[in-house]
Amino acid sequence: MKLLIDMNLSPIWVSFLASKGVDAVHWSIIGAMNASDQEIMAWAAENDYVVFTHDMDFGTLLSVTQVNSPSVIQLRTKDVLPGAVGDLVILALYQSESALEAGALVTVDEGRSRLRILPIRNKDSS
Repeated sequence: MKLLIDMNLSPIWVSFLASKGVDAVHWSIIGAMNASDQEIMAWAAENDYVVFTHDMDFGTLLSVTQVNSPSVIQLRTKDVLPGAVGDLVILALYQSESALEAGALVTVDEGRSRLRILPIRNKDSS
C-alpha cells in the first residue's frame, strides 16, 4: 500500500511512515501546492495511492461521487503530528489494510478508527 500525504499534513509523515515500513509521498513532491481536492483524488486513483489527509472534504467527495477509489484515511485529531498520533495511524493502516486496498474510507480519531467501504451509499439509496 502506498500513501499520498495531503498538503495539510507535514512532510515529516513521510519519514515516520517509512520507518514503519509504509511507502509514502507528500503531495508537495507530486503536484501544485494549490491543487484541488479533486485533482489530488484523481492522481491518487490513477496511481494506486491511498490519500492520507486531515481534510474532511475528502470524505464528502467520496460520498457525493460514490466512487470506488481512491481509498482515504482521514485524521480527525487536533494534534496531527506523528509523535502524537503516529501509532494510531499505523494501527489503523494495518487493521484496515485489505479494506483500503479494495476501497475504503478510514477515519482515525484519538483512540479509535472507523471504516466505511467504498462506494459510500446514503442510507436512503437502493
